[in-house]
Amino acid sequence: MTDHTVESTSTSPSANPILAEVEAAIGADLLAAEQILADELQSENPYIHDILSHVTRFKGKRLRPMLLLLTAQACGGVKKEHRTLAAVVEMIHLATLVHDDVLDDAETRRHVATVNARWNTETSVLFGDYLFTHSFHLTSSLGTAEACRLIGRATNRVCEGELSQIKERGNLDLSEETYFRIIEGKTAELCALCGHLGALHAGAGTDVIAAMDRYGRQLGLAFQIADDLLDLVGVEKKTGKTLGSDLDKQKLTLPIIRLLSTLPESEAAEVRQLLAHPDENTRERLTPYFNRSDAMKYTQQTALRLAGEARQALEILPNSGARRILAGIADFAVRRSF
Repeated sequence: MTDHTVESTSTSPSANPILAEVEAAIGADLLAAEQILADELQSENPYIHDILSHVTRFKGKRLRPMLLLLTAQACGGVKKEHRTLAAVVEMIHLATLVHDDVLDDAETRRHVATVNARWNTETSVLFGDYLFTHSFHLTSSLGTAEACRLIGRATNRVCEGELSQIKERGNLDLSEETYFRIIEGKTAELCALCGHLGALHAGAGTDVIAAMDRYGRQLGLAFQIADDLLDLVGVEKKTGKTLGSDLDKQKLTLPIIRLLSTLPESEAAEVRQLLAHPDENTRERLTPYFNRSDAMKYTQQTALRLAGEARQALEILPNSGARRILAGIADFAVRRSF
């Protein structure tokens, strides 16, 4: 696998100061983690090699390894096991992306064809499984059952969140409570794990570990809400991935849930009709309803509130460059969709 750079899907580190700061602070550790990931996944099987080479083009922000390594630095310093764990969480994240693209029938990811679009569904499912099994094999090299237990528990919760979302497809009465339970599993759990492992393996106390777990969890919630907003109002050329998949799959997200709960009954019925029969024009047809509702503002404010709670969790840490960058990531994660 080739080296990755730390960048957003649409702009370079120089265009996003916080990402440039990440590069300066832990760039060498990120590269080390990526090399560990590459070594673990190295295969002489030409078919697998081709898929791996393709997946390396899914260049993203490397949010989860960043969180783990920055947390480690903020809690005492990055150790060898942190780099391995950073590779593990990125491997798990890649596996969920590959499986998500199958579930969403997505054709592009980070400006390139998804595995299922480039090959087929069977390859995507098995390759995602391949990434999961390698992540646990790599974790076992640390010689600690605790890391395996935490990673296994988090991965279970991620899968539970995804399964719950599948169950609720087409449920036009989905509540905010259920929505938050879904995204806490499928997205926030892995971010919380990064904060937890970063602090734990830096030798932090239980109160600090709990705070960093909370930081990651609230950040993950905010990040997913911002992503859900982008799915409705983003531009595919800029985001680099297939948009509108939530509508296509009848997955209700916070903006839609809020919209349905605030519109007059007659207009809410019209929106439900649009959602029940989605097509390529659904996003555009929803625009007038959003213009008459506070749903978009409400969603933005919710993401900002959660990002603020993430920053508040950092107050337990001593002042440092790593703490300041973690706070900046919380802001960047939500404002990218505004």
